[in-house]
Amino acid sequence: MAEYDAVVIGSGPNGLAAAVVLAQSERRVLVIEGSDRIGGGTRTEEMTLPGFLHDVCSAIHPLGMASPFFREIGAGDWVHPEIPVTHPLDGGNVGAIFRSFADTVAGLAADGPRYRRRVGRLVESAHDVIGQVLGPLRLPPPHPVKLGRFGLPGLLPASTLVRGLQTDSARALYAGMAAHAIAPFNHPLTGAVASIFAVTAHAYGWPMVRGGSQRLAEELAARVVNGGGTVETGRIIRSLDEIPPAPIVMLDVMPDAALRIGGSRLNGASTRRLSRRKTGPGAFKVDWALDGPIPWADEASGRAGTVHVGGTYEEVAAAEAAVHAGRHPDRPFVIVAQQSLFDQTRAPAGKHTAWGYCHVPARSDRDMTGSIEAQIERFAPGFRDLILARHVMGPTAFEDYNPNYVGGDIAGGAFGVGRILQFGETKPYRIGDGLYLCSSATPPGAGVHGMCGYHAARAAITVASRSAG
Repeated sequence: MAEYDAVVIGSGPNGLAAAVVLAQSERRVLVIEGSDRIGGGTRTEEMTLPGFLHDVCSAIHPLGMASPFFREIGAGDWVHPEIPVTHPLDGGNVGAIFRSFADTVAGLAADGPRYRRRVGRLVESAHDVIGQVLGPLRLPPPHPVKLGRFGLPGLLPASTLVRGLQTDSARALYAGMAAHAIAPFNHPLTGAVASIFAVTAHAYGWPMVRGGSQRLAEELAARVVNGGGTVETGRIIRSLDEIPPAPIVMLDVMPDAALRIGGSRLNGASTRRLSRRKTGPGAFKVDWALDGPIPWADEASGRAGTVHVGGTYEEVAAAEAAVHAGRHPDRPFVIVAQQSLFDQTRAPAGKHTAWGYCHVPARSDRDMTGSIEAQIERFAPGFRDLILARHVMGPTAFEDYNPNYVGGDIAGGAFGVGRILQFGETKPYRIGDGLYLCSSATPPGAGVHGMCGYHAARAAITVASRSAG
């Protein structure tokens, strides 16, 4: 008998989710992590000064509580900011998405009725809609009417969805949410990304993990071990010949690594499909240790867990388009997270942390620190005076830290219709006999939700059951 029933290579949230599902099916699971620490994109470290805890990659988790798998197993010690997200504008104006749908509609003034019509029914059916979105597409879908309300408008580009909006704040809010697609706003499905983030803000919130994102990885790993599994760290796998024989092997890696590791075990169709996959733009991130909270000029952003910094819709759209054209915007779109405002474990008493990143061309070597800090200073005068220390990571540093971030791409590949609209219960994940891809390169894609690993593990269990039958 094989020593293990399943081997999972990589301990990001998807690899760990796959391991948990396999352990729940009473399989003996081995998780192998190349780094000295588990977690992948969910790691937390003292990156600036002692006592200041910074999330190295993922910080705020809009899809965390929305994840059907995390809800099923009760994963995550979630902390909810008072306001999920704001988008400041010049002159102290601001757009805000509150947990309360009614408050958000009221705050959008002339655009409130349109927001109510566009988002309201999706929020009411969020459980069913998000459950279908966070996975491969199935025909027929289990809730076709509800999915249609989301999917048909979502097929549109964000640039189309903002037509008819009258206020700068509403247009800016849509820009900030659509920018999470890391794609130009005239691309199809960028409207769907904006809608998903709006719905999750109301239905589930945009929480953080108490004590740092690392705690979520540790919780998932503990479930694997408690289920009889084993987790090894500091062991880089370059070939399947280096792992114990097992009937199921899960790869929480990007397509190029899957091709190298899987070798001849990959089937022809998967080899061709993975060989065509393209990486997306890179990320440039700065973590700050601060002497006080960021002094936003508007009254709402100091109560928000996430602040989208980039100005008007037109400015954000131009910045994202520049990145995809291989240029560095002078005024980048910056996503800022303020964990210590709501989680006092993150910094010494009276001090604060902040986390911010922008998109840059893949493998960029330009230092964007000045541009990022200038954007924050623009909407929070006096911010620079509060900086005690900073830690900087560009695309090369990201890839060195985690090989899954190829060229600094933290999203698991370039955004596109072909990547998102994949059908079948097993096809997107099964890449060979007993070999499965479970990383964010599979549906439903990037984000800390574990659903890529969940679906890949369920696919492996389904195939094994069919073979046994």
